[in-house]
Amino acid sequence: MAGILPSPMLTGPGPVDEPRQDSAVRLPLRSTVVELLLGSAVAVVISMVLQFAVVRLGISEPSFAPEALAVLGAALVLTALFLLLAFGHRRSPHWLRLGGTWAALSAFTTLALAIPLQSTRFYYGGASMDNAFRMQYMTRMASTPGLADMNYADTAPYYPGGWFWLGGRFANLLGWEGWAAYKPYALSWVALTAVVAFTLWSIVLRRRLALLAALATTLAGMLHGIEEPYAWPSAAWMAPVAVLAWHALRREQRAPRWTLVCVGVYVGFAAITYTLHFGFAVLLIVTMAVVIGVFRVHQGNALWPTARGLFLRLLPIGVVSALIALLVWLPYLLSTHFLLDNPRSAALHYLPPDGAFLPTPMTDASAFGGLCLAGLVWLLLRCRRNEIAAAMLTMVIAVYCWFGLSTLALIAKTTLLAFRLNVILGAVLATAGVLGLLELVGFLRRRLDAAYALRISTISFALGLLGAVTLTQGAIGTALADSTERAYADYYPTGDNAMGGREEDQPGHWAGAVFATIDELTGREPQQNILLSTDYKMMSFRPYWGFQQETPHYANPLADYDERAAVVQRWTTAKDSSELLHQLDHSRFEAPNVFVLRTPSEEFGPENAGKFALQLKGDAFPQLPNVRDYNVYFDPAAFDSPEFVQRQVGPYTIIVRR
Repeated sequence: MAGILPSPMLTGPGPVDEPRQDSAVRLPLRSTVVELLLGSAVAVVISMVLQFAVVRLGISEPSFAPEALAVLGAALVLTALFLLLAFGHRRSPHWLRLGGTWAALSAFTTLALAIPLQSTRFYYGGASMDNAFRMQYMTRMASTPGLADMNYADTAPYYPGGWFWLGGRFANLLGWEGWAAYKPYALSWVALTAVVAFTLWSIVLRRRLALLAALATTLAGMLHGIEEPYAWPSAAWMAPVAVLAWHALRREQRAPRWTLVCVGVYVGFAAITYTLHFGFAVLLIVTMAVVIGVFRVHQGNALWPTARGLFLRLLPIGVVSALIALLVWLPYLLSTHFLLDNPRSAALHYLPPDGAFLPTPMTDASAFGGLCLAGLVWLLLRCRRNEIAAAMLTMVIAVYCWFGLSTLALIAKTTLLAFRLNVILGAVLATAGVLGLLELVGFLRRRLDAAYALRISTISFALGLLGAVTLTQGAIGTALADSTERAYADYYPTGDNAMGGREEDQPGHWAGAVFATIDELTGREPQQNILLSTDYKMMSFRPYWGFQQETPHYANPLADYDERAAVVQRWTTAKDSSELLHQLDHSRFEAPNVFVLRTPSEEFGPENAGKFALQLKGDAFPQLPNVRDYNVYFDPAAFDSPEFVQRQVGPYTIIVRR
């Protein structure tokens, strides 16, 4: 515990730019804001230009040619960055150095990640699994100017929509459908995240160290993190913000107001983009305040003045973050009377292997594992005399505490999705590893004969560049390989995929025909239809409202997922159309006007011969997989009425209520 306690021994700069006791802030507020805005703009512009250039490569898949080009492009940018760090960095004008750093970070992330996807319109993961819900949210936001649930009509959104709402405006600006804009939007955010991370680290580190810290963070994210592009920014920026929060809370002089406000802005950003990171950030900051308070009381300070002072520093963070969070969360809070009658969500009902076992990236037999091990050693050695190490070690401990709490939550038949924090742990340890290795290099240069200084620097340069290239290749060739394959194999709404596949036994092949049939039979815009569909992926490509979400884990708790499933099962008991129409008209939920059902097939068994099938899903937590699939069957006689019109399209029968 002593390692994370505030130490009165901070007396001056150390080997790794140890901050002074009076101030850890190197950039004034005005410079920080200007750099954040300009850097973000530069990142987005460069990323978009490179993306539109990359798609013109036209390399047919399957091939390793895109991966080879991605590695070469990334390696060239990394070499330029390391050369810039090693030679003449201070001789050029300040804004030229900044602009070059922004451009290099943007180019590195875009070339490494966009080239492997050069012939597909999908992002990593394609349209499968969780990406189906992400594209559904993006498609929804592109079809409406305001916030809305991704699936259920007239329901306050539950999953934070800040990132997706901005993505909808991005899609509108391009004139593209939401699903099609998801890939360029996500890639632009990865580039922007790297540039913003550099600016945030520049607040507490010298520029060269900030650049290396941002690069280490980006490499960690490429190995595990960028597949959730809406969660990656809050994960990547948490470490420098935690350093600022630690400094602001333990400072004994006047409270650094703008620092507290900036920490509050970050927490609010997490609240409107990724709820889990918001909760973890709140726990982390409160824990920091408690640790500082306990240490001060142990030193002899009075309890209540100490608690009051820390509370007054937490207050601005809470107020600012709450105001930002309300921009997205207010409709849901009003619908639940500010959580007084909040229905239980199944979103936390997931326990994969990496959530059941404690993460130990520092023991992996890889370059990344070695870097994380170096980071852990540095944190333990430097935490008493360095605010940066103290704050980052607190983050590491907090991650493991979150894992412990998540395991204890199993008693209440839920989890805290602790595995989602693995990316934060990896980014923190990797960044600490870079700082630790740099301190080791400085130590060797001082301790050994001056004649060896140049050799030490040369070897350090070569090993650092080799390590960065190795991590990049590992991300492109291994960590993202399966996600890249899905991006090429999954079907577009046009009925084919990036490799020209048009297999009729694939449900995605019929998507275009299904959409055209629904448009023809309803005569309505997609967002005016409510679908009950056995193929939930349709809502990823068109802004249909769904009567039911695919899984309870992504369903809005306000929509009563289980009750809706029970209602659907009652509809299947209808023996004729009058009975079904009566049930539809008297349902407590707005009934669907379009049914997309599986055409009768022998695979349904003799007891269901001649019936239409609909697949539903149930929560199977804590089993893995945590979803239980089951079919329900409709008697065709239930749709034998002039009020229904139906048409068969491939394996589907589309039934529309007039």
